[in-house]
Amino acid sequence: MRIQTGIEGFDELVQGGLLSERVYLVSGPPGSGKTTFCVQFLAHGAALGDVGLYVTLLESPQNIIDDMSNYSMNVIPLIKMRKLLFADLGPRMEYGYMDELNESVSPQYEVSRTSLESEAPSPAMVFKEIAAYVAEYDVKRLVLDSVSAIRFTTKDLSLQEKEMTRFIRNLKKLGCTTILIGELTDPTAYSTEQFAAHGVIFMHNFLYDKNMTRAVQIIKMRGTKHDCNMRTVQFTDKGLKIEGYLE
Repeated sequence: MRIQTGIEGFDELVQGGLLSERVYLVSGPPGSGKTTFCVQFLAHGAALGDVGLYVTLLESPQNIIDDMSNYSMNVIPLIKMRKLLFADLGPRMEYGYMDELNESVSPQYEVSRTSLESEAPSPAMVFKEIAAYVAEYDVKRLVLDSVSAIRFTTKDLSLQEKEMTRFIRNLKKLGCTTILIGELTDPTAYSTEQFAAHGVIFMHNFLYDKNMTRAVQIIKMRGTKHDCNMRTVQFTDKGLKIEGYLE
């Protein structure tokens, strides 16, 4: 089954939408539209009745909500309906959904605080908390921001690769359509998450003909015929809009 992303012009590039219950990677440099892409994906699903969960390991949920509220995605109403959830699993390991009244993160579970406040959470710890959320709220769409915050919890490169592979394999078992946000800035560079993900979407942000230009490129999409050329991206009142080929 394919699910619509809600991003104008994107689904046509992937045969009508993303294959459900798979793991995708959205990567790119700062300012390329990764967060907007992912919140738009969650908000569209929430409007259709699919509970969406945005897990952040770096940015505070409130900052993301404030930024995304500038678009007509109905972020706040969806949060109040508990169709759109935000969880902060960063070093402080705050865990909860946005409260209907004061829009602050409220704890919902007893969370193990085995890591120091200054430490990044381990892959096993993050997965445990995500799995609890998915089970509690019947989450169908999941975003993790950012996978690099997990990747660098150890300096042992071989262990990083092993843990990342195990983490993504377990995410695939949750039954969610999942997007991992990555920080790679070179689409020709490869990482464990790129190999393990079912699809890789790269968001470009670069100087072109003396103007800063944003574009999207589908690097990989298993089980789907897709357009792999760069398409220009515009920010609109509704979020991202995918347009024509970059000339």
